[in-house]
Amino acid sequence: MKFVDEATIDVAAGDGGNGCASFRHEKYKEFGGPDGGDGGRGGHVYALADASLNTLVDFRYTRRFEAQRGEHGKGSDMFGVKGEDIILKMPVGTIISDAETGEVLFELLKPGEQITIAKGGDGGFGNMHYKSSTNRAPRQKTPGWPGERRTLKLELKVLADVGLLGMPNAGKSTLIAAISNARPKIADYPFTTLHPNLGVVRVGPEKSFVVADVPGLIEGASEGAGLGHQFLRHLQRTRLLLHLVDVAPFDDAVDPVQQAKAIAAELKKFDPELYAKPRWLVLNKLDMVPAEDRAARVKDIVKRLRHKGPVFEISALTREGCELLVQKIYAHIAKVHEDAQAPAVVDPRFAGSDQQPD
Repeated sequence: MKFVDEATIDVAAGDGGNGCASFRHEKYKEFGGPDGGDGGRGGHVYALADASLNTLVDFRYTRRFEAQRGEHGKGSDMFGVKGEDIILKMPVGTIISDAETGEVLFELLKPGEQITIAKGGDGGFGNMHYKSSTNRAPRQKTPGWPGERRTLKLELKVLADVGLLGMPNAGKSTLIAAISNARPKIADYPFTTLHPNLGVVRVGPEKSFVVADVPGLIEGASEGAGLGHQFLRHLQRTRLLLHLVDVAPFDDAVDPVQQAKAIAAELKKFDPELYAKPRWLVLNKLDMVPAEDRAARVKDIVKRLRHKGPVFEISALTREGCELLVQKIYAHIAKVHEDAQAPAVVDPRFAGSDQQPD
């Protein structure tokens, strides 16, 4: 299935049905009262976050969605039937914006979350609605209200705890296949990954996290070079970045340190907040380095990069070091969740006051 992470759609909620002006006609009842019913409500348009979807391809070819209008009111006290609602299923992580103003209207962040993106118009009033002690034979009726019509831009940002980044052929797809249930395409040439892959890493019973693999970056990605710039947005919601570095490139003229610095620079150009996220250094393909040279090569790379965060030495192919990496990642993610749910600490001297100490 083609991966699509942007789409523009037109949605139209149903118009409300018109009210009816009618009077009761029964034998031997010369002055039957008003019996015109109200019109039915127009159908709403809903968006539903569906965890089974991971692309917006359904909205690339079908772009207009229109809910049913409400039925008109009828005589004999009959109200119009409301229009049928429609539900648009979207991937979790979809951002819904106004296509004209760019204003973000909704975000689907939880599986099963349902929101109203276009409200159906209310039905008009029939003349029985206006009956009173002073107005015994009302002839007023009102038309139904029009439903909302919008042009919306859909943008998908995948929801993952961990994001993998690195140069093409750094081993990201091999790593996500080794530690998760994802089965991406793996080959010995660059740009094997053409769209983001998501994998669930099971650490233990009810212990898991989600990892995202995006196409490899190259220098100039923030200006549009290569493929990775199209998918960098998918790393913006992650809590941790794993920067994979190939310590044994095929070309001896390629310097892993310069490649790592180039990717860090591209992140900073694209989004300073993304650059500021916790980023761990993962030195991959150690199985291709002679055992007696590994320590020296790792020390040289870390020293030249001046990396201050955690450093892991792995081989995604042989899974050497992957178990330790997974355990450390889960501990970090669990702590982030705990910190996010912990109540704020309030100084007792300022309890009940809006003022807090600096």
